[in-house]
Amino acid sequence: MRITNHAGRLALLDPVTGPDEPRGVDVEQASGGRFAADPQAVYARWYEFRDWAATVSFDDAAPLDANTLGAVTPRPPQVFAVGLNYRDHAAESGFDLPTEPLVFTKYASAFTGPRGDIRLSPGDVDWEVELVAVIADGGRAIPVDKAWDHVAGLTLGQDISDRVTQFAAPPAQFGMGKSYPGYAPVGPDLVTTDELRAAGLDPDDLELGCLVNGESVQKSRTSAMIFPVAELVARLSAIVTLLPGDVVFTGTPSGIGAGMTPPRFLADGDGLTTWCAGIGQMHHRFVAEESSR
Repeated sequence: MRITNHAGRLALLDPVTGPDEPRGVDVEQASGGRFAADPQAVYARWYEFRDWAATVSFDDAAPLDANTLGAVTPRPPQVFAVGLNYRDHAAESGFDLPTEPLVFTKYASAFTGPRGDIRLSPGDVDWEVELVAVIADGGRAIPVDKAWDHVAGLTLGQDISDRVTQFAAPPAQFGMGKSYPGYAPVGPDLVTTDELRAAGLDPDDLELGCLVNGESVQKSRTSAMIFPVAELVARLSAIVTLLPGDVVFTGTPSGIGAGMTPPRFLADGDGLTTWCAGIGQMHHRFVAEESSR
């Protein structure tokens, strides 16, 4: 199953839809009002929704405008982000491998959809492709072997980072440097693990990457994570209560701009393409901050 946020309304995607010409059904209309149009509301009723979605006919599926897709989690109650979760990224950042997940937060006001312009903040703006897990049934003390049962599905994200704000003074301000408006794009779809497996893909071993102006800068596989998705869910829920619709940014591989020699950062007019096998692509253009601000 694949869902998306089409112009602020929850849509169920036709399983034979193409990534460039998506087709789907409006969930509120197709369900006769049983499920709300609000994409965020579905996670609180995920298993009921999943059972209903399995019965839906796509005979009346309509084209969806890819340019109007929004964040599949527009208002997550909690956002967890994990730093240094790939060995090669820890090395390029000059840190030892973590023995526990390095967790910080991005703020919900930073969320945006999979396409469009993102305004550059004043500092050095960097890219970080990430696999993103969205929680369905939350709770505490979730065991590793049950963790995937609590995940609604996977989507794609960028942990856009203003490195000047992030490292303005010790200790580092990860949350602030990574939460300017638009600095948490996610999408284009949320894909369930059974959908990925049906396509011959392993949810724990997905290829992902990103390109700046068409040049590949990051490429890896999620199997290279130090703490995979199930481990993150278990360790997070050992401390906090996970809620339906929570988002977990799972970390980025090597290839960030700050790790290059010399460092390279996003500039006015740069295009960023972010991709993950089985999930899709995001396309963003970066524009300069208005001179009056």
